[in-house]
Formats: sequence, C-alpha cells, structure tokens
Amino acid sequence: MLNYVALGIFASVLAAGQVFFKYSASALKNKPVADGFLELAQSPAFYAGVTLYGAATLLWVWILSRVPLSQAYPWVALAMAAVPILAVIVFRERFDSSYWLGVGLVVLGVFITQRASQGG
Repeated sequence: MLNYVALGIFASVLAAGQVFFKYSASALKNKPVADGFLELAQSPAFYAGVTLYGAATLLWVWILSRVPLSQAYPWVALAMAAVPILAVIVFRERFDSSYWLGVGLVVLGVFITQRASQGG
C-alpha cells in the first residue's frame, strides 16, 4: 500500500511542478530571450517547480528501489491526466470531449497495467 501512496504522491508532485512551470513561463512571453530568462531566474514559481521536480526525482529513485520499473512507470501517465485538470482549474484552459476521452483512456491504461502487474 505504501508503494501506491508514494506513486500517487509522485504523480501529483509532477503535475504540480508543471503548473509552476507554466506560471513561470509568462516571464518569457513576448520578451527577448535574454530578458525573459533573466526574469525567469527571478521567478519564485520557477524555483518552486524546480524544487518539486527535484523532490519528485528523489522520491522516484526511492520508489524504484521498491517497485519494478515496468509497474512504476505507468504512474507517470497519471500526471499527464492530472495536468489538464489543473490547467482548467488554475489557468481556465479549455479542452474538447475528445481530449478528455484520451485522458480517460490513459487512466484506464494505467489501471489495466497495474492489475496485470499484480497478476489479476
């Protein structure tokens, strides 16, 4: 059970990091490259994203010490499902129904791979 909790936290941290990266990307918008990167270097959101990704990397290595890679890796796809949900909530982005169908299929695929890896 602890492995599944850790995998869920890992996917959540990846998704949260993407939100911080998107937020900090506004520093680059409509600016010359050098100016944008200078502003990015001063963005707390950018450092929050980097910190989350660093923590996720450490957690990932710990997870891989306990879980086979083939079982753990599909959980990365759950971050792919969480990011658009966060994009709707935080950035008011819109997706059509075919996009959500694809996200649903990804989540279903993770469920299937996890059941298969348990032999059931």
